[in-house]
Amino acid sequence: METGYYGIAQTVADLLKALQKEDIIPTKAVSPLFKLAPFIIFASIFTGFAVLPIAPSWKGAGIFSSVFFLLAIVSLDVIGIIIAGWSSNNKYSMLGTMRSVAQIISYEIPLGLSVLCVCMVCQTLDLQEISFQQSIYNTEPNYLLGIPSLGIDTTSIGGFLAWNVFRMPLMFLVWVIFFIASLAECNRAPFDLPEAESEIVAGFHTEYTGARFLVIMLGEYGMMLLVSILGAVLFFGSWATPLPNIGSLRLAEWTSGELNTLASTLWGIFWLVGKTFLFVALQMWIRWTYPRLRVDQLMAVSWKYLTPFALALVILCGFWKVIFI
Repeated sequence: METGYYGIAQTVADLLKALQKEDIIPTKAVSPLFKLAPFIIFASIFTGFAVLPIAPSWKGAGIFSSVFFLLAIVSLDVIGIIIAGWSSNNKYSMLGTMRSVAQIISYEIPLGLSVLCVCMVCQTLDLQEISFQQSIYNTEPNYLLGIPSLGIDTTSIGGFLAWNVFRMPLMFLVWVIFFIASLAECNRAPFDLPEAESEIVAGFHTEYTGARFLVIMLGEYGMMLLVSILGAVLFFGSWATPLPNIGSLRLAEWTSGELNTLASTLWGIFWLVGKTFLFVALQMWIRWTYPRLRVDQLMAVSWKYLTPFALALVILCGFWKVIFI
């Protein structure tokens, strides 16, 4: 409450203070790898932002296989974590590294399977194309629950009815698996065992100080933002408005703007940022609410529950696609 108006500048003050702290490198650490590891973690995560669509006219790097690229490049951060923990020559760092590697690799499987469900239904690996399919700019008819016999074309209605979680009833279950797996990928509570302060001090980054510690933290919180944006793009309409057209009340059109105009870009950024912050807030709320799991419980959630359910949903989405769409 002291720094700036109601403490609003506290984050900036903490940043400036941390940047001025001494960069300590342990005597027995493998110095070149110790210095390099934070930047591998940072680079692998922030490269993923390159392919994310921000608005109808801002499609990022525009890679047609952007989903595949995103999952591949982000998975490289585990290499940086291994290097950080091993090169520190610290028992707490090594324990945190072993936990983190086991956790990230395990939860990448249900995460990838949940993304596969979306790609099967949308028939594309292009994140911008997935976004367009959930908006009023879509050129192909999208029927409510994916069933043409219902006769309700959600393309013209727009809004939340065109989103994947409402177009297909199985998609909500897919999103639940995606969200739980994304928490583990970010090392967020209740899956924060790699950084369990009460057990292993700080995990793989125990020995890091100053700017290098900030780079690791920036990568971790960047991962939170990345999976939140990805979840919004895949399941909740990406940059599309949640407001539908109701008769003469053209809410979807008014809050989307004409395609390839400044209005559509600004509206797209507004809706995507709003959805992203909502998911980040949900991650924070879960951290405040649920206690940390044990290691055996953590692995059981992935291998005994999430992975089999995700495989079943892949099969069901395939049947649904063949039968109804």
